[in-house]
Amino acid sequence: MTKQEWIDITQPLTDDIGHWPGDIPFSYRLTYPKEQTGSVNIGQMTTSLHTGTHADAPFHFDNEGKKIDELDVNIYIGPTRVVDVTGVKRIGSHELSQFDLTGVNRLLLRTTKDHNPNRFPANVPEIQEDAGPFLKEKGIFLLGVDVPSIDALDSKTMTAHHSLHANGIHILENLLLAGIKPGEYELIALPMLIKGADGSPVRAVIRPLRAGNRTQTEE
Repeated sequence: MTKQEWIDITQPLTDDIGHWPGDIPFSYRLTYPKEQTGSVNIGQMTTSLHTGTHADAPFHFDNEGKKIDELDVNIYIGPTRVVDVTGVKRIGSHELSQFDLTGVNRLLLRTTKDHNPNRFPANVPEIQEDAGPFLKEKGIFLLGVDVPSIDALDSKTMTAHHSLHANGIHILENLLLAGIKPGEYELIALPMLIKGADGSPVRAVIRPLRAGNRTQTEE
């Protein structure tokens, strides 16, 4: 059997990537060129931890929640299912019940078929409060979306974040899922080990899951 190739579903971090209004934009520059050091190029970057593809730690919205370095890396490695909810503005238990989620632990929601990482959206599909208990009942502990937030962009209550957290479900945001077919995949989306952080950029990749490429990370 031909080995399946990994597909990158990460938003590239560029100086013109869309970012939360008022937040720190991403910037990379060459601090010390090789001509100056005599041996190497050395760069630096500045960014919000919630720009581009990233993981939210519970501490992001809960002062008592775990920081990113306190989370189990196995949450972000293993089989996942991609489902298409393009055009659905509010995603709750009713909408999710239309899909067979038997045996699913990690779920990625494709909400659009055309996505431009350089344009911050005016609005996003909202995950409803009843999604948390529903996903927990199904055995899901990781939810990924292809937009900057699972809540409305102007939300102050962060209802969806709190609902998922209360039900043991972790969050990935700003994935690139346009062009990804619904189905079964293997996921790797590891956060950086940033001590005490409220989130982290991730490099997210998937590959079609077949019997021949199951790994030890699968439950």
